[in-house]
Amino acid sequence: MSKTQQGFSTRELKKIFSIVFVAYMVLVVAFYFLAGEQLHFRDSRGNIEMPVANAATVELTAGSSVEQQFTPKIQIFEHLSVQWSVFNRVNHGTVNVQLVNTATQEALLDQNLQADQITEGQVTTFDFPALETVYNEPLTLRITSPDAVAGDALTPMMKTDASHENSQLYINGQAIDGELAFSATGRDYIWTGLHYWQFAAAGAVILAALLLLLLHKHKTGKKSFILNAMIALRRYRFLIKQLVDRDFKAKYKRSILGVFWSFLNPLLNMIVQYVVFMNMFKFDIPYFPVYLLCGNVVFNYFSEACGMALTSIVGNADLIKKVYVPKYIYPLTRIMSSLINMLISLIPLAAVALISGLMPNKTYLLLPFPLLFLALFCLGLGMLLASAMVFFRDIQFLWGVLTTIWMYLTPIFYPITALPETIQSVVKMNPLYFYVTFLRSCIIDGLSPEPIMYVQCAAVALITLAIGAFTFKKSQDNFVLYL
Repeated sequence: MSKTQQGFSTRELKKIFSIVFVAYMVLVVAFYFLAGEQLHFRDSRGNIEMPVANAATVELTAGSSVEQQFTPKIQIFEHLSVQWSVFNRVNHGTVNVQLVNTATQEALLDQNLQADQITEGQVTTFDFPALETVYNEPLTLRITSPDAVAGDALTPMMKTDASHENSQLYINGQAIDGELAFSATGRDYIWTGLHYWQFAAAGAVILAALLLLLLHKHKTGKKSFILNAMIALRRYRFLIKQLVDRDFKAKYKRSILGVFWSFLNPLLNMIVQYVVFMNMFKFDIPYFPVYLLCGNVVFNYFSEACGMALTSIVGNADLIKKVYVPKYIYPLTRIMSSLINMLISLIPLAAVALISGLMPNKTYLLLPFPLLFLALFCLGLGMLLASAMVFFRDIQFLWGVLTTIWMYLTPIFYPITALPETIQSVVKMNPLYFYVTFLRSCIIDGLSPEPIMYVQCAAVALITLAIGAFTFKKSQDNFVLYL
């Protein structure tokens, strides 16, 4: 086949595919260093969180003891915490805290505290060398005092109606219902991180095989969806640019501030939400303005992009009837136009983060990942909506209602932990939850999300894109009959 027929010469394709493969290798290496420890470890799913104390155990006088038996399911056990009551007085004496293996009586922790250094409700955290051999092993947290006297001693706190599996609280050797106010935390290994380079090598092999297959199809003149898409994007790149420019300029036509609204909109939304929700709900969220902006940037792009894609076919009815252009170009250009607005809105987000004391860090380099897959998610959903809009014009009104519901199911202005567990599970199935959480992890926490978050972001986007593209392709030939 000639270059004219195929759109690309064999030499051009070899060059493009070589660049793609080299870029993959560079990104694999860069990601390994950018992801840091979050690629290999995560907060343990077996962490024992401290219960809200509602009672005292016993004064730790000489001869008394409080023991909490438990079985941690933590691969790397690192921290142990205990909450105390002093009965609003200054106590004296020494408190001994031990952590022992119940089966072998091996001491894993043995530290002393001075009672006069402890205040009411204080939580004392004991750090020790990471323990990797106590997973699912029975342990005993033993608290005693060799010299304290009644009326002048510390008291560990407890919760009377709480208990974990395989745990038991003992006070002076007697089994008691309830649980000590303590926590045991650490980290677990991430399986994908342990085998990162094997996954990277497998990805390189698959990518190389795909590129060689595409090159073979090009040489033999066989059809390929990817090659056809590349040819179409190259052939219609001028039209795509013109449509993106038109949509972007139309948004601010006759507006005094023009493109400055892309800066101003997220800031105004953030200010209003900050005033309302900080005073109404008293959420204790660190860097709340940045927290709000991260949510607003993601949701505003989603709402605008999908809303514009919704009318991309019916809004270009005259052009579709007169000129043949691949119809997917219309929702694509709407998504791209909105993407420009989102990229501009990242500037005030970065500025507010800087003013709030959050300095730029290496995880900023990970931000293209969630933003790219957010755009693909919106493209897939946009193609689905654009197809439906041609046949059912009521979709535009239903979409307005659905967008409002979607906004409240996205943790934009509230922490997900403030919701009941049943509602939390629903919110965590919201695709936007993944993108918002990813953005906040990079900007606020300065950490890469766990590998599963990358998989969730990519999977949601690619599945939605596949469904949207399939539906659009099947229905596009009938568009002209309903326009």
